Amino acid sequence: MTGKITKMATPFIAKRAADLQAFRIAPNDSNYFACMLDPLADGVSFTLVVEIFEPGGKTPPNSHAIAEEAFFVMAGSGRAYCDGESREIGAGDVLVLRPGTEHVVENTGPSKLYCLTMMTPNEGFAELIRGGTPVELSDEDRLIITGNSRSPV
Repeated sequence: MTGKITKMATPFIAKRAADLQAFRIAPNDSNYFACMLDPLADGVSFTLVVEIFEPGGKTPPNSHAIAEEAFFVMAGSGRAYCDGESREIGAGDVLVLRPGTEHVVENTGPSKLYCLTMMTPNEGFAELIRGGTPVELSDEDRLIITGNSRSPV
């Protein structure tokens, strides 16, 4: 029997918090992203990051043509705005933003706001993030990401 032997991809991807790379999309942005999984680095169809908002920080108004974006609040507090509605968000809350809706997430608390953020499909999110400026994660960032500390609400 003749045939081409193809190498199978690794059946799983594993990373440690110590190895995560972080980026700020634009130099003056008040939020930055610790990349967990994305199509550029890992070959997956979605982007999964920890989005970290400085006190008073927020995303610019944005929308996605086909992607859904989900936020799980790990620590801190804020407010989410979507198509004229708003909701308070805090640790343990989940927020899903549908395609085509204009939205903003804002840190309204005294400390950083940490969200596990997933966009599926990627819709250029990983490219936007990784095209930004590298950022060093703080000790506090790594503690929150690993679940070893809680930031004040």
